[in-house]
Amino acid sequence: MHTTNYYNTFIELAEDCPVQEAEVPTQKGEDKTVAVLQFEMILDQPYHFTSDEVIFHAYCVKKGLEHHLEAEREAFFSKGQACLRASPLPKRYGWGIHHNAEGKVALYPAESKEYEGFIADASVKKIKAMRSKKK
Repeated sequence: MHTTNYYNTFIELAEDCPVQEAEVPTQKGEDKTVAVLQFEMILDQPYHFTSDEVIFHAYCVKKGLEHHLEAEREAFFSKGQACLRASPLPKRYGWGIHHNAEGKVALYPAESKEYEGFIADASVKKIKAMRSKKK
């Protein structure tokens, strides 16, 4: 089974992120976007969910699956899935994502002291979010 979880890792903004200060993602139309779903889930309960849980929850909501069945989860993670490096939060909206030692995630705005602290901390692995555009 594949996983999107990282441990003791900080996802920095993408090189081509269009903002330098974090923005709250907005809903488009009646349905929540993946960015809104991920943002609400992580911001409301920092270090409560793993990346796998956040990504699977957003998938279930978008597919209209009311029950997060274990069989559906196994099928979903039976093949590789995009991790939070591909999330719109660090790619477009200016949010860094920290994965703690247990793999639980929290959001930090790019302009915050906490964001800078993770960048400066040699004990935390840093990876950039994926670029939106090819070079």
